Amino acid sequence: MEELRWGVLAPGKIAHTFVTGLQGLPGAKLAAVGSRSLDRAKEFALQHGAPRAYGSYEDLARDEEVDVIYVSNPHNYHKEATILCLENGRAVLCEKPFAVSAAEAQQMVDAARRNKVFLMEAMWTRFLPAWQQVRSWIDDGLIGDVRLMNATFGFRSGWDPGSRLLNPDLAGGGLLDVGVYVTSAAYWVTRRDPVDVVSEGHIGETGVDEQAAFILKYDDGSLATLACGVRTSMQHVVLIYGTDGWIEVPHMFWNTTRAVLHRGEEEIVFAEPHISNGYEYQAKEVARCMSEGRLESAILPLDETVRVMKTLDTIRGQLGLVYPFEE
Repeated sequence: MEELRWGVLAPGKIAHTFVTGLQGLPGAKLAAVGSRSLDRAKEFALQHGAPRAYGSYEDLARDEEVDVIYVSNPHNYHKEATILCLENGRAVLCEKPFAVSAAEAQQMVDAARRNKVFLMEAMWTRFLPAWQQVRSWIDDGLIGDVRLMNATFGFRSGWDPGSRLLNPDLAGGGLLDVGVYVTSAAYWVTRRDPVDVVSEGHIGETGVDEQAAFILKYDDGSLATLACGVRTSMQHVVLIYGTDGWIEVPHMFWNTTRAVLHRGEEEIVFAEPHISNGYEYQAKEVARCMSEGRLESAILPLDETVRVMKTLDTIRGQLGLVYPFEE
């Protein structure tokens, strides 16, 4: 495809970041934006040069001059918005977390397969060059067998009970906001489902998980120790330990341009600046897949996205975390 025409559904903060990344990608064109507010859509379109703005998601989904839609509304609305787009023949890149539960995620995947339309989770970290290098080091056996992985992602948010992060009606909390990053990273490193999950956490006064820690155990005895939070400052670092060496993905692993391989006294550093802001690599993968007629990405298959959500469901169950709309 010489040109891929993008639509944006829900012009919030992360949509601005995504479109900024998109502007660094040859062949990517922002064609339209849809919002529940026509004024917001027009403002976003004017700022980013989109020729069309719509005051409803439905009108955006029906735009036949849009090839793929980036869904970036709050994650408890992802299922509805994504299926709307898919049923109108629009490919979708859906922001993470893909859904609130594995059941919702499976419905989205089923809709994509039923309509034979491309769908992918926007877990942008996985497509970064540094993380692709990490995968190559592991596949080439440079650290031997992976035995232990440690990843943490947490920050101290301001106290606003109505905010996306702390409001249970919006599926707030650390697990779905940043816990999905460390869990997806564990899947990328181990290439398998855990056989056991043990977790503990703190449910705050608004009813969401303010912090949590969990251990994933695999059938070969290897472990992933993970933690996340929205009211606790943490390092944003991933460490991968093998029988013959270890890999460090430094601070801000979720948007890193660096990875370091350690083998005895040897240290190999991978460093490559982003083309734009890092969001462009997932969009590049969407363009590649669609140009080849693929309905999903081999780097982030749809079934794996569902399995990640199943692991998050297990953790939520152990924490006793139920959102009001699920009761």
